[in-house]
Amino acid sequence: MPDIDLASDLERFTRRIDTDRFGPFVFEIGVEAAQIKLTLQRAEDAHDRFIASPFSQVANQLEREVVVSSVFGTNTIEGGKLSEDEIADTLMLDPDLVKEIEQRRAVNIKIAYDLSQQAARTAGWSLNREFILEVHRLITQEIPHTNNQPGKLRNNLKHHVTYVGDEAHGGRYKPPQYGKDIDRLLDALIDWHAVLEAAAVPALIRAPLVHLYYEQIHPFWDGNGRVGRVIEATLLQAAGYRYASFALARYYLANIDSYFTLFNTCRKAAEKKQSWPNHAFVEFHVEGMRQTINTLQDRVNQITALLLFESKLRRMLEEKRINVRQYTIVSQLLGRGRSMTLEEIRQIPWYTSLYLKLSDKTRQRDLHHLCEMKLVFLDGNNNLWPGIIKTQYFKPFIKK
Repeated sequence: MPDIDLASDLERFTRRIDTDRFGPFVFEIGVEAAQIKLTLQRAEDAHDRFIASPFSQVANQLEREVVVSSVFGTNTIEGGKLSEDEIADTLMLDPDLVKEIEQRRAVNIKIAYDLSQQAARTAGWSLNREFILEVHRLITQEIPHTNNQPGKLRNNLKHHVTYVGDEAHGGRYKPPQYGKDIDRLLDALIDWHAVLEAAAVPALIRAPLVHLYYEQIHPFWDGNGRVGRVIEATLLQAAGYRYASFALARYYLANIDSYFTLFNTCRKAAEKKQSWPNHAFVEFHVEGMRQTINTLQDRVNQITALLLFESKLRRMLEEKRINVRQYTIVSQLLGRGRSMTLEEIRQIPWYTSLYLKLSDKTRQRDLHHLCEMKLVFLDGNNNLWPGIIKTQYFKPFIKK
């Protein structure tokens, strides 16, 4: 737990904002310090192990994977239809040439991520209105919506009421409707966060609280969930959580019912004046960070092991311990990321071309030699795997 004593200083961090039409809106930490201490420590320990790992050697690949996974997660939460592979392909396109709406949604999130990373790397950066408006503009640009204007706050007409949530996740909530109330509360949220930041409240507490209250204000017509998660990720990035901040979107997607329900659970707890009304959401977030960091650690180990395996394979070729045919077989298996039956392999053009003028005996000898050197292995179903799959790091990642 940080030096600040949340248990005794809660009142100092509580802000009541009176609005014109919505009524009073209260910002509070609302977390039971003694109970959150262990969860925070576990997340911090996981992060310390992660940053001590050799991830710098695989940073570019890890970052690409995290971005694709995160865009998929946050886009799917909001109803996006693209698969993870489709998003990976979409993000390779020239953003200026993307016209299809589903692809545009994914590209917009990636562009907002770029802004987030730039902000988090800027010395002295702190959350501000211009950043929030720009994130919203980037996320919703060229996405059709009856009322939404990219980068413009919501201001409901009397006959047009905005509701958030549904009965399956704790009920419907009517956020502020009047533009001036929304404007005032957004500024208040930014100012309140600045107070927490100046008082050294940890980012693992600040970030989810800002996310929680931002969604309660719900300042835009469209894109609030995506914007809220980018804001949260930026605060975490600025505090040093470089990869897990975005990767957290997959945790939210995997636990989507809890994620949506907790917004209402905390809001209702505050309305009933219960103690520690925001504790459940903050603990959910911190535990998500711990799990996400550990998953990233596993992936770093996997990529590192793969690089070592590929290096070993190239060295064996150079030393003529394996031939070009054998090198090609293992390389192709690695590229596939899954096993192939011997029958399937023998029908693939690249394989048939390797043995076009050679005998079955040569083919069998090559395979036997690869198995002896543990560069490949055959399982009980006659599926051929690259040898690296047998290591502990790869078992959870095998694509069936």
